[in-house]
Amino acid sequence: MKRFSIIACLLILLFNCTKKSTTRNIESVVINDFFKDSTSIRAIKTLHKDTLFYAGSNGKVGMTLNGGKNWSQIIIKDSLNNTPHFRSISYNNKALFILSIGNPALLYKIPLQNNSNLQYELVYKEEHEKVFYDSMHFFDDALHGIAVGDPIEDCPSVIMTKDGGNTWKKTDCNSLPKFVEGEAFFAASNTNIEILGSTVWIGSGGKKSRILKSTDKGETWNIYDTPIVQGNGPQGIYSVDFFNPKEGIAIGGDFSKPDDNCKNKIITNDGGQTWQVIADNENPNYKSCVQYVPNSNGKEVFAVGKTGISFSKNGGENWKQVSDKPFYSIQFVDSNTAWLSGNNKISKMIIQ
Repeated sequence: MKRFSIIACLLILLFNCTKKSTTRNIESVVINDFFKDSTSIRAIKTLHKDTLFYAGSNGKVGMTLNGGKNWSQIIIKDSLNNTPHFRSISYNNKALFILSIGNPALLYKIPLQNNSNLQYELVYKEEHEKVFYDSMHFFDDALHGIAVGDPIEDCPSVIMTKDGGNTWKKTDCNSLPKFVEGEAFFAASNTNIEILGSTVWIGSGGKKSRILKSTDKGETWNIYDTPIVQGNGPQGIYSVDFFNPKEGIAIGGDFSKPDDNCKNKIITNDGGQTWQVIADNENPNYKSCVQYVPNSNGKEVFAVGKTGISFSKNGGENWKQVSDKPFYSIQFVDSNTAWLSGNNKISKMIIQ
C-alpha cells in the first residue's frame, strides 16, 4: 500500500508538471485599437489590463486607468518652451519617470498620488552634443533605477538612482565596460534593458552587439559578445527579455533592411555569458521588442516590429506570423492580454 501511494504521488506530480508546460497553437490574435494621436509611442508601462502609461514624441505623456475607455494626457515643455521627444519610461510604485532623447537629456518625475492632475518636475539634466538616452527601468526594490544612453567617446552613458528617482547620478566611466567606435544602444521600444532581482542585462548594437550585465544593481559590470547580426549602424540587439536568471532571448536585426531574418534572434542558457542563434534565415525578420508570455514556462514568446507580430511556442526555435499590423513595443499583463504601442497608436492584444 505504501509503495502504491508513492507511485500515485509521483504520477500526480508528473501530470501537473506536464500540464504546466503545455503550450498553445496560436494562429491569430485579436487587436483592439484604443488610442490614436499624432505621436510616436515607443515607451509604455503597464500595471494591469486596465492601467497603462505612455510617453511619446512631441512631449506627450498620458495614461488610462479604465482599460482604454478614457485617456488623460499632458504635454511637457522644457524651460525654452520646447517639447522633448520621449522613448523611455519607468514606474516605481509612487511616481512615473520619463526620459527624453537628444541634447539636452531631460528626466522628469511625475508623482501619481493624484492621478487626475499630472504634475511634472525635472530631476536630471545632461548637456552634451552626443547625449542620447535610450531606455530606463527600476529594480524591484523601487529605490534603484537605471537609464542607459549612447556612448560619449568609448564610454556608454549610464545614470542611476538609489533613492527612488529623486536624484540621479552618472556612472563613472572607469566602472563601465569600454565600447568600440560605432557601438551604441537602440531606443526602439524601451526594452534593451531587462531586470530580474539585482541583475540587469543591457543589449548594445551597431559596430558590435554585446550584452552588458551587472548582478549587483549596477555597481560592477561584465560584457559578453553575441553572434547576432552586427557591424553596421542599425544592426544588432533591439530588445532583450529573461524568463529566469539563466534563460533569456534577444531580438533585433537590421532596421534599414526590415525583411532580413539572418542572425537576428539569439538565446542564452547561462545568464547571458554565451548566446546561440536560433531560427536563422527564418521568420520573424527585424523586430524591435520581444517578450515572454507570463506563466508559459519560457516557451511562449511574442515579438513585434514594423513588420508585424510573431509568436513562438517553443522558446524561439520556430515562429508564426499572427498579425501584419506594425508596432514598436509589447507588454503582457497576463497570459492572454498585452498592451501594444506604435506610430500614433496604442492597442490591446487578446489571445483567444
